[in-house]
Amino acid sequence: MIDENGVQLGVVSSRDALSLAKERGYDLVAVAPSSNPPVCKLVDLGKYIYEQNKREKEARRKQTKVEVKQMRYKLKIDSNDISIKNKKVREFIEYGNRVNIQLWFRGRELAYPDKGFELADKIIQAFSDIAIVSFKPKMEGRNMIFSLEPNKETLKRFKERRGKDVKKNENEEVSSKKI
Repeated sequence: MIDENGVQLGVVSSRDALSLAKERGYDLVAVAPSSNPPVCKLVDLGKYIYEQNKREKEARRKQTKVEVKQMRYKLKIDSNDISIKNKKVREFIEYGNRVNIQLWFRGRELAYPDKGFELADKIIQAFSDIAIVSFKPKMEGRNMIFSLEPNKETLKRFKERRGKDVKKNENEEVSSKKI
């Protein structure tokens, strides 16, 4: 048993622990119920739950949510179309998202998987500065599939940018309250 100040009281029977909790005006909370013997602590339950929720919210706020986006290319694609699709994929990666890329093979194109690998290499080279290949190109049925994810520097820039956006939003909220 641990008291309200964090001092260990040793092994105490459950009746004595409950009576001590009532006497001091605190609640008896099982902090580690699965251990042998179970560890209990004297705390103000409302305050304990509030602080626990606060810590969970803080952890969720700091957590980065990685979304998986998808982009599809056809084997016979014009250079302008590739540049437009690559621009969108670059945007996804810069926002910290993972991108699954599919190359569609239609009809007789299936006889030329080497052309698909060449296109995949072109796409990978276009993003070599901001992304790494997390899933190498391979054929699955009529499609060639591979995956790109942001490298460490890109993720670091994204987190810094997101931190600035959060501070900016907080400042806007404060300034609107003054008015």
